[in-house]
Amino acid sequence: MSIPTKHPFAFDPTYGLSLEALLALRAPEAPKGFDAFWSRRYKRALALAPEPQLRPSPLSHPDFRVEELSYTSTDGVLIGGWLLTPAHEKPRRGIVVGHGYGGREAPDFDFPVRDAVLLFPCFRGLSKSPHPPISPQSHWHVLHNIDDPDKYVIGGCVEDLWIAVSTLASLHPEVAGRIGYSGISFGGGIGALAMPFDPRIDRGFLEVPTFGNRPLWLTLPTNGSGAAVQIYRKRHPQVDEVLRFFDAATAATRIEAPMLVAAARFDPSVAPPCQFTIANALPPSKFNETFILDAGHFDYPGSAAQHAQLSQKIRRFFGVP
Repeated sequence: MSIPTKHPFAFDPTYGLSLEALLALRAPEAPKGFDAFWSRRYKRALALAPEPQLRPSPLSHPDFRVEELSYTSTDGVLIGGWLLTPAHEKPRRGIVVGHGYGGREAPDFDFPVRDAVLLFPCFRGLSKSPHPPISPQSHWHVLHNIDDPDKYVIGGCVEDLWIAVSTLASLHPEVAGRIGYSGISFGGGIGALAMPFDPRIDRGFLEVPTFGNRPLWLTLPTNGSGAAVQIYRKRHPQVDEVLRFFDAATAATRIEAPMLVAAARFDPSVAPPCQFTIANALPPSKFNETFILDAGHFDYPGSAAQHAQLSQKIRRFFGVP
């Protein structure tokens, strides 16, 4: 094991929890109306025509045709991103690939699946999807309309994901029914919120996902987006009730598709207990797996070897028989 013992943080990014304690964490109960809230939003998103536009990209890769992509999401938000189509073979599936709170400046050409058409959207307000007054800075983005569950930016990002699935299915109808989702950190939390209500997503991979176990998330020291919410909450304690509708662990209890979750024992940006609560919340299934990383959002000895092993699992997980 290579869990870091030296770090520059004023708090312990393991939070002093053993693996046994992490695996014992359970998701908060859903607030009244949780399922109706998200089902209503999904129905609205599903009725929207995304009107995708493709343009040649200055980027290139020997394994893919690379195109810049845009589509219309809810509230008239224009979402930008990239579409990678296998250059030498017919795609066997589609995958929407989410990003962390740092945004995305290019598609991930190292994504370990080569026989899939890959859609890399930028969630609203971030990177190629600017939408003032939503801030592109994570510590402001996470607070945008946080007092209104119907307008909170996180809900809009979930809708961006659903409409990315619609976009991928419209551009490549041959992969409909075989569309997966992969998301890291911020994108992992968005994926956990989105997947229970979109049966078109047939499997999901979440790496160090955030927004899990919000009551705990609001109390643990962090240098991630949670810190901004914790500061805001001191003056606006009513935000607790809003955030119950945006708890990725609560949502994960409702995910029926096969899942692979990579959760870290040490993480200064997304507290490990919040990650593990999401993984633990998944319904018991032989198709679900938790892969344990020594650390997330931090370089550590053994990182390359662990991520190489994880890449092999991702490749097999998204394989099509």
